Amino acid sequence: MNLDHLNKEQREAVQYTEGPLLILAGAGSGKTQTMTHRIAYLIEEGVRPYNILAVTFTNKAAGEMRDRVEKLVGVCPGMWIMTFHAMSLRMLREYPDKVGYTKSFVVYDTVDQKAVLKNIYKERNIDSKDYPYPLLSSIISKCKERDWDPEKFKEMEMDTPTSRVYYKVYKDYEAALKKNNAMDFDDLLLKAYHLLRDNPDILDDYRRRFRYIMVDEYQDTNRIQYELIHLLAMQHRNLCVVGDDDQCIYQWRGADIRNILDFEKDFKGAKVVKLEQNYRSFKNILACANSVIKNNRDRKSKKLWTDKEEGDLVIYNRLDSDKEEAAYVAQEIRFLSQLGRSYDDFAVLYRTNAQSRLFEDALKRSRIPYQILSGFSFYERKETKDMISYMRLVVNPRDDIALERIINEPKRGIGPTTLAKYRALAQVRGMSIFECLLEDETLDSFNKKARESLKSMLDVIRECIDERENLRVSDIYDNLLVKTGYLGALEAQNTQEAESRIENLLDFKSYIYDYEKEKEDAGEEATLDEFLERVSTQSDTDNYDEADGKVTLMTLHSAKGLEFPVVFMPGMEDGLFPSFRSMDTEEGIEEERRLCYVGMTRAREKLILTSAQYRVTYGHGDFARESMFISEIDPKLLDVIGNSYVNKKSGDRLGLGLGTLDGFAKSPVSPFGGYGDEQPSHYDPLRFARQQVKKTAGTESFEIGDNVTHGKFGHGIVVDATPTTVTVIFDDFGTKKLAIGMAPLKKV
Repeated sequence: MNLDHLNKEQREAVQYTEGPLLILAGAGSGKTQTMTHRIAYLIEEGVRPYNILAVTFTNKAAGEMRDRVEKLVGVCPGMWIMTFHAMSLRMLREYPDKVGYTKSFVVYDTVDQKAVLKNIYKERNIDSKDYPYPLLSSIISKCKERDWDPEKFKEMEMDTPTSRVYYKVYKDYEAALKKNNAMDFDDLLLKAYHLLRDNPDILDDYRRRFRYIMVDEYQDTNRIQYELIHLLAMQHRNLCVVGDDDQCIYQWRGADIRNILDFEKDFKGAKVVKLEQNYRSFKNILACANSVIKNNRDRKSKKLWTDKEEGDLVIYNRLDSDKEEAAYVAQEIRFLSQLGRSYDDFAVLYRTNAQSRLFEDALKRSRIPYQILSGFSFYERKETKDMISYMRLVVNPRDDIALERIINEPKRGIGPTTLAKYRALAQVRGMSIFECLLEDETLDSFNKKARESLKSMLDVIRECIDERENLRVSDIYDNLLVKTGYLGALEAQNTQEAESRIENLLDFKSYIYDYEKEKEDAGEEATLDEFLERVSTQSDTDNYDEADGKVTLMTLHSAKGLEFPVVFMPGMEDGLFPSFRSMDTEEGIEEERRLCYVGMTRAREKLILTSAQYRVTYGHGDFARESMFISEIDPKLLDVIGNSYVNKKSGDRLGLGLGTLDGFAKSPVSPFGGYGDEQPSHYDPLRFARQQVKKTAGTESFEIGDNVTHGKFGHGIVVDATPTTVTVIFDDFGTKKLAIGMAPLKKV
């Protein structure tokens, strides 16, 4: 095989076939080419394809690897190139009886899992509001990842009422799977590990077969995957693992960076080959990424380099606000596209999904087509559309489409059959479904749980309708979000997906706040009707011209494995990137730094970093300090624009400025009524936003003579108070009678 087109290190990795091998493959260093040539080289050297096992993380990667190998050496019958789960499934199909199953066992997906949990909840009379299905699924998955059966979980966890419920559900869940001759996806890995661990003869058979093993993306393996590979490889020790500890960004999903960092300890005498030549990015981009990642302590020493040209300096622009940041990105894309670049040359990589909204808005205003990769447009996300439907009902209670969307969001025990029955009843009576449900006889026909939940929802909507003239749009939103149980249901799930949805919901509050501020500055009243009209207009993406491609918007996590000529990385601020949650631990900061490195190395020709001095995060505006990652970049690599504290020539930080104070400056205006509250040092904006939303939708008692402020009417004095209402004389709006628990009133 001609290997002349490979560089020295790639050839070394390809030709080193006997013994343990760690290939540290930096970003853009030709990892896939090296792996496929190594497999092909083994076959040319006389190794039977039957004796080769190559494991990847995605079906796409496995298919691409097999195609490239077969282009080099022809069809390879018997060779296993597949994902961890596919490998495990194939082993279990061969020996199902050894793990207590028959050959016809089925594999349950997440929908099947939820159905099993529903049955268990029903039998044990467990309320899914108290113990959401996603939470239990996550707990069970983590247990299996640790190789904890229900009894081990009981032994390891503290004995509390909550943990006892988890134990019972987990135990019932396992019994139900066994009864149904079923496994879930976590079982595939766990049962395969048990199969090999507990059956030495079967393990020996697989060891004799798989004399040469390769594992891609080794830094992303979890504990069970690690144990599986080690069982298979310990005899012949011809294990080649490929990965990059600097690109380990999935620890929150179970990946264990120690697997790659400790490889040389696990396999004494292992050879290490570093693929440091990058074929993707210009020199300045690589130098920028290297200057950041070198600050991680827990990493293998390496430094990417390239023989490509220097390229432009990395642009860093410190904008006055998050809106100006989004406008700048759109403006640069428009300018560069006029110089001949296609729109699909550009990617905007952000830390959180909630950041996408401002960029979507800015691109729409500039008539630039875009796509959201690995996610929905901000305005098309389920949680956003759910809350818009709630708000539509306040404007128009006869909107049956809106009601049908949210009547069981969050879950209220009202299924499609029940809904169809009341839809027909409303039609016969010539009423809307909402009006029909308000009648006592209709509500009484539901079971107790559904009736109470439904009545609570109807009461909140009705209160918002009655008090609409006394409430800002943001007040209505807060009340609907909290009092319908929507926010609480997501919080109870305690999953990464639910957390992302909460971020989106709180960022939608930022959008409402922007609308209210815009109307206030124009001396006009912000109304719910007009706001909903604006949202429906924002959602219209039918007029895009797709002829010249589209700008890609995506999270940094989703961008791994991709590359683009021009990359924008906005939101380079402490608290956003790195995130507040990560800043509590060194491990958290290091994972965020790896994510920053991954983002930077997606860029081929041009990298543009931005930050905002003032950002509205989850509805609350505050001054933001520049990301610590900006200060780690060699200033000579940066073309600094705007009011940055980085001096490009000297590398010094120029003073402290508002953005680097220990605490956060007062917001000049707060969407939660009156003036901004001073925040403690290092406060978590997401937690703070939740507290403020709940406070707006909470209840407070008032007495005659209290000085109060109202979000819409300003300062006033309480002249009458009952358990349900409060009457206030406002300085500028006269006397108003307001509902307790609904009005955004604060004591002064």
